[in-house]
Amino acid sequence: MKIVVIGGTGLIGRRTVELLQEKGHEVFAAAPSTGVNAVTGEGLADALRGADVVVDVPNAPSFADDAVREFFERSATNLVAAEKEAGVGHHVLLSIVGADRMPDIGYMRAKVLQEGIVRGSGVPFTIVRATQFFEFIGVLADGATQDGRVVLSDVLMQPIAAADVSAALAEVAEAEPLNDVVEVAGPEPLRLDELARRLLAARGDIRQVVTDPSAGYYGGTVDDRSLTPGNDPRVTRHRTGSTTFSRWLEQGR
Repeated sequence: MKIVVIGGTGLIGRRTVELLQEKGHEVFAAAPSTGVNAVTGEGLADALRGADVVVDVPNAPSFADDAVREFFERSATNLVAAEKEAGVGHHVLLSIVGADRMPDIGYMRAKVLQEGIVRGSGVPFTIVRATQFFEFIGVLADGATQDGRVVLSDVLMQPIAAADVSAALAEVAEAEPLNDVVEVAGPEPLRLDELARRLLAARGDIRQVVTDPSAGYYGGTVDDRSLTPGNDPRVTRHRTGSTTFSRWLEQGR
């Protein structure tokens, strides 16, 4: 099959491209650096010509509410239009577990909007909702640092290695479209403050992690059901990554 990975040079996209190439597919990593910009539409028609599947995994360059909404709205709208023109038979979209349970977070609202555009496009689809990546814990810790202390909530998560997300996307891309959602999560539930403590300790970072249950998540209010899989009765398909957080840390991440 010819498979186009939008965002194919990023954290998730790069490994997804490699896995699909190893399986013998013709794969194109579409990104601004390779002449394709889904937000402006530049290069989309040429990239999608003859494509069977599109894997949609780009990330917004800004997390500001208006910017992230514009990014996902414009990229999704342009992409589904180009897919219809090219006769693409499967749109695989990476989204976030619990996105529709956190409406006070602008990024989550933008992902829900993106999902809706894909659902309503008429292009067969599969939405892969993943939990937070292990690779994102350090970013959260940095963003929560105040006077040398890392102030985080103890909200429950079930984070996953980025490599395991890429593996799930590659498998979904090879399969028939479900016109439904698949949840993908790591193998163990862990609390955000403890994840940060373990990560900083493994890196030799002396910052102290302070637990504040009211700190929320990314500026929004969350509880132990917000970021964990299995809490949406409409979603009946689930996958679990194999990489534990301990193993990921041992690999020197």
